[in-house]
Amino acid sequence: MMTLRYLLQKEFKQIFRNPTLLKMILALPIIQLIVLPLAADYEIKNINVAIIDQDRSSLSRELVSKISSSGYFVLVDYSHDFEQGFSNIESDRADVVIEIPLGFEKTLVRENKESIFLSINAINGTKASVGGGYLSKVTGEFNAQLQLNWQNRQQTNSQSILMVNTINRFNPMLNYKFFMVPGILAILVTMIGAYMCALNIVKEKEVGTIEQINVTPIKKHHFILGKLIPFWIIGVFVFSTGLFLVARLIYGIIPIGDLLLLYGYLALYLVAILGVGLLVSTYSNSQQQAMSLAFFLMMIFILMSGLFTPIDSMPLWARILAKLNPVTHFIEVTRMIVMKGSGFSDIRTQILATIGFAIFFNTWAIINYKKTS
Repeated sequence: MMTLRYLLQKEFKQIFRNPTLLKMILALPIIQLIVLPLAADYEIKNINVAIIDQDRSSLSRELVSKISSSGYFVLVDYSHDFEQGFSNIESDRADVVIEIPLGFEKTLVRENKESIFLSINAINGTKASVGGGYLSKVTGEFNAQLQLNWQNRQQTNSQSILMVNTINRFNPMLNYKFFMVPGILAILVTMIGAYMCALNIVKEKEVGTIEQINVTPIKKHHFILGKLIPFWIIGVFVFSTGLFLVARLIYGIIPIGDLLLLYGYLALYLVAILGVGLLVSTYSNSQQQAMSLAFFLMMIFILMSGLFTPIDSMPLWARILAKLNPVTHFIEVTRMIVMKGSGFSDIRTQILATIGFAIFFNTWAIINYKKTS
């Protein structure tokens, strides 16, 4: 224990003597957590729409007003010429062109049905599909309102409209930041653990101090624990600062689950991800090599974690790889405890998987680390 104590004193002195490293560890994650949720907003808004109204009737103007006031669309052109409307898509001024045909109101009243034409710029497939879905919802609400109005006028009960009351659980206001902030916080903690741990050990190789340590009677496990424990503590500090300072004060996110359970899982996860950093350091002889290898792994971890794209929409082989990704489980657990208040039984699978990751990565790193190198 005395040996480990001296090694920990050495590590903390090295960290606090390096102001650049200290800023990277403490300040940068906080700044990123403030900025990234504001930029990484995947909710599609401000879809530019051009409307070709060839009918110019009261119902067509009502439909145009319904679309414009939905909050998702920006009306960039309102005309009666299709060529003019289509030119807006070609010049990228509009994402969607809506054509309301001549006789729209008359046909709708007489035959109780009519069609409108949508032309969508599908270069951005996500924006096209979501924009089309929004328009379908808006026109569906418009159609339901028309039916209700006509029934009231006819004063008949021959038809009934099913009223659906929706309750949004766990995120009542559908605030996208509530979904993104826990995931981004998990990514930042992961990067602190993997990057900084790997770079710190490799730096010892570059400056030559690791050779001095290797000729001492310090055991391999003492050296490894001396490198892992400081960054484990820093990881907990960064997570706590992000959760209670940034998430609570700036975004209004208050964890509703058991904090002891959340921190218990965090402690276990940091052991696993620090094992990744330790493993990277055993295969690297310079900080540049360590950064390249860590960047390669982090890109796979982040993109396959479900932070930006739903795992359920991935092909089968990608879903399998996602389940072999420790970051996936950390993001799931953080969201489940913070937003849903999930208990131990709900995250038992993620806990078992993270224990497996911790044993696997750290065992591999310890076996691969050679004290005589």
